[in-house]
Order: sequence, then structure tokens, then C-alpha cells
Amino acid sequence: MSIYLVLMGAPGAGKGTQAKKLEDELGLPHISTGELFRYNLKNETELGKLAQTYINKGNLVPDNITVAMVRERLTQDDCKNGAILDGFPRNPAQADALEQLLSEFNGEISVVPYIHVDQDYLVERLLKRAEIEGRADDNEETIRARMLVFEEQTQPLLDYYEERGLLVRVDGDQSIDDVAQELFKVVRVKL
Repeated sequence: MSIYLVLMGAPGAGKGTQAKKLEDELGLPHISTGELFRYNLKNETELGKLAQTYINKGNLVPDNITVAMVRERLTQDDCKNGAILDGFPRNPAQADALEQLLSEFNGEISVVPYIHVDQDYLVERLLKRAEIEGRADDNEETIRARMLVFEEQTQPLLDYYEERGLLVRVDGDQSIDDVAQELFKVVRVKL
């Protein structure tokens, strides 16, 4: 059976960094839906063109298009043993769609690590990143607003996976290497 992980965490929690470490450790590809969208839009794939019609109108891209992009990515050879999903699913409806999709690939979600970081620490981290990267629009007010939106949108998904016994909280307030070691332990126990 293939191994699928859903990696969760607030903006700035270090998901991208930890996903790369997990990718190296497990030999599974890291699939970021943000990157999937950018690829499909840039390369003007059929799904990208379809998504663009919604984006141009200022609307969210419907779940079925996002699911189709994920499905297409999961059919590629590097995903034959599973994948690390980042940024998808974003809500319980997408989680149900993912469950159904993975059953087509003879797979299921093995574990959902949630990198939890104290909000004040996250804000501090994101302000530093904004300063380094010259992101003038990332001030404390906008960062805290994004955190609030993340929490409101993510809580139902955390509950969804907790009810299924798949959610495991990882302390993201540690060093990058310590978070990685905790993630590796969590994943090994569930695999």
C-alpha cells in the first residue's frame, strides 16, 4: 500500500523546510498545491486555463479543479509509493475527496502531522522573514489577520483528522532539526 502524509501548519511554521526533510528521509515526493497551481497556470495546462477563469473573476478555484490537479500529479511515476501533501486538503470536503481519490491509488492517509507553533513566535518569525525578503505588506496586523483566517479555516480539518485518529501534533517551537526528528518519529510510528 502507498504511503500518504498530509503535512499541516500555519504560515511560517516551517512546513516547506520539514517537507523537504521528510522527502529526503522517506523517499516520497513533496507535493505543494501552491506549486501545482503555479505550474498549471504557467504552463497553461487545461486545468490551469480552467483555474485561471475563476482567478480572473476574483473567485476561489472550485475543489473539483484542485482535486483534478492533485489526481494528475499523483499519477506520475515518482508518486507510485505515495506522497507528502502540503496545502491540500484545506477543508473537510476536500479531505473526503482526497480519501476517495487515494482509494483509487490503493492508498490512504497514514498520518497527519500538524506542526504547531505559538502564534506570537510565528508572528515574530514572519516579521523577520518579511524584513529579510523585503515584504512591505507583511506587517504585524496583516500577519495576525492571516493567522486568524488560518485557524478558522483549519480547525474543522484538524477536528476531521483527529476524529479519525490520524492527527499528531508536533512541537514547532523547537529548532529545525529537533522538529524534523520529532516528525520522523511520528511518521515511523504510524507507517
